[in-house]
Amino acid sequence: MEIQKAVCYLRVSTQKQGASGLGVDAQRAAVERYIQQAGNIEVIEEFVEVETGKGSNALAKRPQLRAALESCRRRSATLLIAKLDRLARNVHFVSGLLETGCDFVAVDMPKANKVMIQMHAVMAEWERDEISKRTKAALSAAKARGIALGTQGLTNLKPNIDARKAEANLFAEKLRGQFDGFRLRNLTQRQMVEELNELGIRTPAGYLWKLIQVQRLIKRLATP
Repeated sequence: MEIQKAVCYLRVSTQKQGASGLGVDAQRAAVERYIQQAGNIEVIEEFVEVETGKGSNALAKRPQLRAALESCRRRSATLLIAKLDRLARNVHFVSGLLETGCDFVAVDMPKANKVMIQMHAVMAEWERDEISKRTKAALSAAKARGIALGTQGLTNLKPNIDARKAEANLFAEKLRGQFDGFRLRNLTQRQMVEELNELGIRTPAGYLWKLIQVQRLIKRLATP
């Protein structure tokens, strides 16, 4: 079996995460699991980025990604990342990356082609915008109730955010067995949506399932 050369790129979004190692270890572990399953991949270099990912020219803000891509071009290697959203939740950025000519694999979507990757980027960008809208709405509502904003305000909101996240995790865990069964039966995500609705299982808000909700739950179950 021919050995394929690969360059590993890991990214975290804040200096705090970078200093603590939060996120990086989980990404590295995901890449290592993929390599073990493939059996013919050799990582020749690793790059770790710590940045915000904000700005109109995201690639310019990521010197480690530029270096990783250059290494891939120079050594005819494939770029490996743990998750597509570690690159960017930005459609134009992902499209530009696809045009660089470098092969790359997101190990959470190893069989994804270019069209699927662009569709995923569209949904990730939409989700990012929705999160931003909900955060702004929560801040406005908190301000209207007289809650101090700024650093103190964020501290006041954090318990609510953490509580919602804990509830979402608990709901996902309740469905883990169901989704394990789906995977054993090799159901597509659309088939999962249909079966959940046919079984009368509802979303946390009590509605019928849609594809994006199934994708989010699968992602939540896969997050370490």
